[in-house]
Formats: sequence, C-alpha cells, structure tokens
Amino acid sequence: MQRNAVISTTGPVMVLAGAGSGKTRVITYRIAYLIRNEGVSPRNILALTFTNKAAGEMRHRVDSLLHNGSSSGLWIGTFHSVFSRLLRNYIDLIGFDKNFSIFDSDDSKSLIRQSMAELNISVESVPVNTIQGLISRAKNSFILPGEFHRNASDYNQQKASQIYELYTRKLKENNALDFDDLLIKPLELFNAHPEVLGELQDTFHYIMIDEYQDTNRAQYLVAKMLGAKHRNIFVVGDDAQSIYSWRGADISNILNFQDDYHDALTFKLIENYRSTGNILKAANNVISCNQRQIKKELISHRHEGEPLTLIEAYNERNEAERVGEQIRNLRLRQGYEFRSFAVFYRTNAQSRVLEDVMRQHKISYKIFGSVSFYKRKEIKDAVAYLRFILNDRDSESLLRIINFPPRKIGDVSIARLREFAEEREISLYDAILQADEGGFQARLLNALSSFSAVIESLRKIAVEGTVYEVLTELFSLTSIPLLLQAENTPESLARHENLQELLSMARDFSDHNPDTGSLGDFLENISLASDYEETQESDNFVSLMTVHAAKGLEFPVVFITGLEERLFPLHCYEPEELEEERRLFYVAMTRAQEKIFLSWAQSRYLYGQPHHCLKSMFIGEIDSSIVQTEGGSFLSDRMEKEKSAFGLSSSSRGYQPKTITSSSAAEATASQLKPSRPALREGTMVHHAVFGPGVVLDVQGKGAKQKVRIMFRNAGEKTLMVQYANLKIQQ
Repeated sequence: MQRNAVISTTGPVMVLAGAGSGKTRVITYRIAYLIRNEGVSPRNILALTFTNKAAGEMRHRVDSLLHNGSSSGLWIGTFHSVFSRLLRNYIDLIGFDKNFSIFDSDDSKSLIRQSMAELNISVESVPVNTIQGLISRAKNSFILPGEFHRNASDYNQQKASQIYELYTRKLKENNALDFDDLLIKPLELFNAHPEVLGELQDTFHYIMIDEYQDTNRAQYLVAKMLGAKHRNIFVVGDDAQSIYSWRGADISNILNFQDDYHDALTFKLIENYRSTGNILKAANNVISCNQRQIKKELISHRHEGEPLTLIEAYNERNEAERVGEQIRNLRLRQGYEFRSFAVFYRTNAQSRVLEDVMRQHKISYKIFGSVSFYKRKEIKDAVAYLRFILNDRDSESLLRIINFPPRKIGDVSIARLREFAEEREISLYDAILQADEGGFQARLLNALSSFSAVIESLRKIAVEGTVYEVLTELFSLTSIPLLLQAENTPESLARHENLQELLSMARDFSDHNPDTGSLGDFLENISLASDYEETQESDNFVSLMTVHAAKGLEFPVVFITGLEERLFPLHCYEPEELEEERRLFYVAMTRAQEKIFLSWAQSRYLYGQPHHCLKSMFIGEIDSSIVQTEGGSFLSDRMEKEKSAFGLSSSSRGYQPKTITSSSAAEATASQLKPSRPALREGTMVHHAVFGPGVVLDVQGKGAKQKVRIMFRNAGEKTLMVQYANLKIQQ
C-alpha cells in the first residue's frame, strides 16, 4: 500500500496513514521517486510540514535516498517558512516593502496594547492575551477585520473587532507581519493579483502536505489555490489524530478531501509497525465510537501482546503511588530502563502529584514539553507571596509580587522606594509601610497601601489558620485565578488549573497535618521539591507529559492517568469536543509499543476540595476481554459476575441506548425497576434530550417518586423525576 501511494503521481491523492504506519517514509520516497524515476525537477516540488524538525528530517531522508544530492532546489519547509519566502518576492504588490519585519508574540502584544490605548480600551476590561487569541483565531480562519466586526457577538469580540482593525493598520505602518499574517497574506496576494498565483502554479507541479488533519482554513485555501492548475496535490494525515482544534486545526479539511477532489485516489495505511495487537484492538474499539471519521482499523505487524491493565485507585496520590510501583516492578522483573516508560495526563496540573511520588521513590523523571510543576511562573508567584508572609525581609519575593497582579508600581517607583529604605536603613517592606512619610505621589501611595493591606491580612490568617486558608484568601484578595480565567486562552486556563492544583495540594497538606502543618513546613516541602535536579547526565528517565505533547512519540510502556469523567474526557459541551477527546485518547494509546496501563481515581482534589470521581466512559468502550485488573482478573469476568448478581443476560461490548418511555408512571417505573433490565444506579451513563450525556451520581426513592441526580456534560448537575425524564440508558 505504501508503494502504491508512492507511484501514484498523477492527480489528487490522499493517504490516510494510521499511527505507526510509515507516513514520513511514504512522503520521502514519493519525492525521491518523482525526482529519480519521473524526472521531475526538485524546484517543481513543494512539500509542506508543521515543524522545522519534520522538514529537516524529510530533507535528510530524501538526500539519503537520492545519494547524489540532486534534491537541491526542492521547496520543503513549514507553512510559515515557505509562505514567508514567497512573500519576500511579491509582497510589494499589496503595499508592503520586501524587507518586512516578522513580529513575534511579544511584539504583537505590544502593538495590541498600543492599539487599545488609542481606543481607550483598558487591559483591565479585556486582557491583551484574550484579544491576541481572538485575532489569531480569526486570521487562521481567514476572517478579515470587516467580517469579524460584522459577526462580533459578545463584549470581548466587539472590543476585539475594533482593536483588530487598528492593529492591522499599525502592522502595515510598521511594515510588519505577525505569524498569522504569513498564512493569510498569500491569500490576499493571490486574490488581488491572479497573475502571481498563475506563476506559482506553473512552478509547483507537485504539492505534498504532511499532517493534513492539522491544517487550518487559511492553510487549506492556500494549498488548494496553488494546486488548482496541475491538481497533483498529495496529502498525508490521519483524521483519528486530529487533536488541535483549539489552535485552529479544522478536521473538515481531511474529512472533505474527496468532496474537493472527486477523482482523488485514497490509500489507507493500516498496518501498524509499532504496537502489539491488543493495543491496536483497544485503540480501534475506542475510535470506532466517533461519528465524524473515515473508517479504518489498524492491524498489527507484531504479536498479540499483553492485555491492558487497569489501575483503580482511591485518590490521586494512591494512583501516582501505584504507577510508581508498576514502574519499579517492571524494571525488576523485565529489565526495563526508566527511558522505556511514559506517563500521560490530560492537564499539566496533574503532573504535581506524579512528580512528588517520583522524587520520593527515587525514580528519575523529566517533564516533556513543559517545566516542572514548582518551576511554573504562576506557582513561583503564588509561593513568593507565601514566603514573604513568613519573612518580610525576603526582598526577592517582594520584588516578584509587588506588581503581581499589576498595581502600576513600576521600576522607577521601586527604585525610589529602595533609596528611601537605604536613607532610613530599613527593609524594603518597612519602606512600603512608611511610604506616606517619603513624599511619594498619592497614586503610588494608594497602590502601596493596597499591597500592604493584602500582606497584613494574609499574615493574620497565617498565625492561626491553615496553609489552605491562607492560599484561599490570597486568591480571593488578589483575584489572580479570576484574571487568568478572564483571559480565556489555552495558556491562561492551564495556568489557572496549576494554581487550583496548588490549592488542592495545600488542602491535602492541611488535612494530613492538622496540628503540625505550619506554613514554614509547607514551604520547606516545596523548596525541597523545586530543588530537584531534573536534568540528568544520561537520558535514562521516565517521561511525564500531557497527551498533546506525546503526539509523534513512542514508548515501550505507557501509563494513561486520570481517566475520569470531566477530566479525560475533559469538560465537553459539544459532541465535536467529545469526539476530539476520544481522538486524544486514541493518540495516547497508539504511543505504546508493548504495554498500556489505564488508571483512574475514585476521589480527586479539585479546586482545593475532595470530589467523588466517575470512571471515564473511554474505559468502557474497550473490549473488556483485553483489559485486566492489577490482580490479574479480566474486566469481562467481573462484568459477568455483576450481571449474574443482577440477573442480567450477557450483551455485546459497547453502549446500547435504551429509551425509558413515559407513557404512564406505572410503565416507566416498571421498566426502571425490573431486576432483569438495566437499572439506574450510581455510575450509569445516560442521555437526556435537552441536557445531553451525563452520569448518574445518586438515585433517590422508589416507584413513581423516584428521582435521579445526574452530572451532565452540558448542563452540570441536575435532579430529575425518572418517570418524566425520558432518559436513555447507555449500557
């Protein structure tokens, strides 16, 4: 199948390359085949990737295949780098100089701030990061300022539409493009100057795109326009691995490829060279539950392998301990190195407990694609407050927090405070407390007074209260978590989750050390943890990472942790979001070569409070005959025992909806309560016509008065009368 895809060089071609099926091999061989066997000039081939690493690897492989270096002139690179190169040749036609600057994210934010200042829009009313995110998403969807303004609905979008227009003008005044402009300016150029598009179409006879499922609207349109003349467009991707909608990727591009090109050839690479049969069977089970997909089932090039193992813990600490125990056991029994293991989680905040356990048990680890929990900026900021409460002579902590969140206490004001402190031979904080004697402006005095009021209030709580109470009050007085939530960007929401995890850690510490758990002891624990040296002289460490960071990697043994409703899958409000969560789980499973451990906790601290958790629906979508408990029994055996206990007959794997009718109270109640039929009980998956999918938390009463408390994905927690709810039970 790989060979057939390589030698099909005429017309549109789509290669659906399942995980571990050799997609990079297909693209590089096809480039080499075109040059060596078809006599195509390298300058007539355009290959687009998403990362510089992928582009470099692709070029290296092509050079190795051609031996004589005849790939010189080949257009290969990321979308941004290739489009930047094109714009250098033609951008003067749309009013920019060819020596334009490319603004990075910080430059872009600075220009947005200038635009906001001119429009009298304060950063307090709409965070800069929120505006930058809205403008970026608009550009990636090729929505220009006029259209964005017409469709702006809520407050943030209306303000962003004003800023977007001025920001666009300012970029042009600076003869600059931001990263998103590198994708949309070619479209503006082609629309305004068709002759340029024709010239480029004559240059690029063959267009190849890697990871096509990750393309956004702008990338899709540019590629389609460039390939319109020769129609030799070759895309490689996997709709089952489309996991980046939050940064603009549009799965419709790959799903609708054959609608765009009715004569397209499609090749499905389904033979996986990475994973065992049971791993692929589980992955196929799960992804088959998605509706929006191109059907395919991976088959293994290897043996059947071990069953998956389910770890059922009573809380997140116990979950981490058991992950560590399994790592130690496998190293002892089967000789695995630390580098053989990867531990995945859905959110960055989950790494904290795992890191703590790894350190305590001397398991070498490294955070992949992020930094250690205690070294994240928002954690260091919050901890700096706690340190300063304990020691007001800690000037380093003071300087870190005095303007966080922003209080308009700038460097000049701090320098004057330092001078005042030196004159009086007092500490910097004492200078703040005595600032009204220093001749400072009223605005600065108000800011300093507000800051010292926060510190003194927290200090009083720290004398008799718990660490948890101090941290809760800190977040309340400073509104730091609320500010991060208001930004509403993926980065700010991740930082918010990290702060909530710190709050959970404080609650856990306070609960387990009611008499001896002082603020000093808490900070000492954090100091010891943050001093842990992550970098190793060797590369022999366990990899900890989010599932998003794991894409493209592989490991002999994989742990997928936190498999609980509302965590993985994360809070899902639309069917499309749930399907992307399922694709993310599929990606996690297909990273494993030999063995998968799935884990969930019955209780987990969330926002500083212990919460009862329900097992993820994804676990139930896997064939129970290939999943075993840590004790060695298979889930299928356990399910049979449960069915026998309730007098239920065997049924096939998967969820079979059954509608509870409400034609009469008696019939409804009877259909619920017959022991030979599925009954509503804690953990039952249900579907409501209005509220959507949910999980039963509690069943109250009997007969016609029976009520059920349900946590719905869309609507949160609801209590319903069973006879009127018309629920569908998912078995």
